[in-house]
Amino acid sequence: MTALSALHGSLIHSRRVRVLAEKIAPLLEPGWNVIDVGAGDGTLAALVAKRHPTLSIEGYDVLIRPQTAIPVHAFDGLHLPLADQSIDAVLLVDVLHHADSPLALLREARRVARRAIVVKDHRLSRPLAGATLRFMDWVGNHGHGVACPANYWPDHRWRAAFAELGLVVEHYEARLGLYPWPASWLFERGLHFLARLSVVPPLPRGGRGGLADEGESQPRAASQERAAACRATPRKGAR
Repeated sequence: MTALSALHGSLIHSRRVRVLAEKIAPLLEPGWNVIDVGAGDGTLAALVAKRHPTLSIEGYDVLIRPQTAIPVHAFDGLHLPLADQSIDAVLLVDVLHHADSPLALLREARRVARRAIVVKDHRLSRPLAGATLRFMDWVGNHGHGVACPANYWPDHRWRAAFAELGLVVEHYEARLGLYPWPASWLFERGLHFLARLSVVPPLPRGGRGGLADEGESQPRAASQERAAACRATPRKGAR
């Protein structure tokens, strides 16, 4: 591990994981079966589970680390070995921009999710955003052998993908507080977002989902009809 990686781990990574766990936990419901795709060492998922003791949560990743905080299973990066609508919620935390096809992996998450998908990722929102994000990815991932194809999207591309897959944005925020000042001025301003997407099965062919209004922070905005449809869907055990 380089000195830069060690500094990132001590000053940035621990804070980032803690803040994300605090923000993701309220987006999940007690008793849900959850998978964390791109779980890494499982620390984030373990912290989320600590805040939700009744959650059942396991991870999937293309690289399995020697020690993990939760059970983490190998997969090929695109096909999850799970049945359709077999999981209550899927977490995709800073993983889609690492995929060769972010839309294909999001579609696979849509296939296995029964109730919700939680996405935390980057967005191209200002000049030099791409260069800044590539540097951040290199610092955070090069020591773990993680591919960094830099598939960063602007906000409108994310929203188009959600709509294409029939996913409804219930919660969206882009001010996450991941970094302390002054690092936040360079590495945060508008570059990150967290969204909870509701899943209303089945996925229609060519269907499109609704979107909440634009904004830095939006409350859950799914209609009562869609929410009722989600609640009416029977649960199944996770594989």
